[in-house]
Amino acid sequence: MTAVSKRKKNKATGKPQAFRRHRATTTVYPLHAMASLPRTYRLIVSCPDRLGIVAAVSSFLAQHGGWIIEASQHADALAGWFFMRYEILAGSLTCEVAQLQQEFEPIARDFQMVWKLTDSAQPQRVVLLASRETHCLADLLHRWRSDELFCVIPCVISNHQGLRDFVEWHGIPFHWAPVKSADRTAAFGRIHQLLHEYQADTVVLARYMQILPPSLCDAYAGRIINIHHSFLPSFVGAKPYHQAYDRGVKLIGATCHYVTATLDAGPIIEQDVIRVSHRHSLEEIVRLGKDVEKTVLARGLRYHLEDRVLIHGNKTVILE
Repeated sequence: MTAVSKRKKNKATGKPQAFRRHRATTTVYPLHAMASLPRTYRLIVSCPDRLGIVAAVSSFLAQHGGWIIEASQHADALAGWFFMRYEILAGSLTCEVAQLQQEFEPIARDFQMVWKLTDSAQPQRVVLLASRETHCLADLLHRWRSDELFCVIPCVISNHQGLRDFVEWHGIPFHWAPVKSADRTAAFGRIHQLLHEYQADTVVLARYMQILPPSLCDAYAGRIINIHHSFLPSFVGAKPYHQAYDRGVKLIGATCHYVTATLDAGPIIEQDVIRVSHRHSLEEIVRLGKDVEKTVLARGLRYHLEDRVLIHGNKTVILE
């Protein structure tokens, strides 16, 4: 354990206080303003589409002093389903949040809503899983330390020891959970135990190169996020960018999705592409591929942390 890991930590974010004091004396990045944004409650709703949903919810909030500072809705005409995300200024409510939830129940039943109310001041606990590659892990840790991602990272789990020093330098506990082909059940039992001990709200596979068992996927359904290249179902297996280079592809990209028991087939959260040509070397294509992977993963995780992702079947609606 390094000196950094022994420093006192901020209770809300888990970051070493010394880092935060140092950064306060230097440039303040735009997204650091998250810490000073007004506290809000996020009302997330999905239900069968019908007349009067917006009117009923908006009127209810107005009756309780709820000041809506952000509103997003989407109606899926083909599925006949409605999606809503409201941000309500916490200080504007004239009642306790528990009372608000209780009194909202009759409306939710009437419209057959699947809904939740979250607090923007309560950061999610995000456990990161990684293997050998560091680009996604390093990017997420940098964004966490610079307050671009509002969350707590209670630990990092890896099936290799090589990342230990890097993770512990950030003051984050590192756990080695080797996965042996002869006894995968024990390995993933250990990982499941760690997720429970650290009270994980969300799990991110930051280029974790093992297939999770169905039991783990089901236990954290809609809460495990993965990143991979967007060539699938082409170029499966090892070194996909090498295979793509050999085929002379013109686009490379990445897909961020929720993990399900069906390999790489969960609801897609975010995607992006970069155009390449014959002028790019193999090394350049690999570098560009890593760049788009870490960018797409960070965007997908941010959408998730901000409650902007609503899952419906095997699709998602992103209410930006």
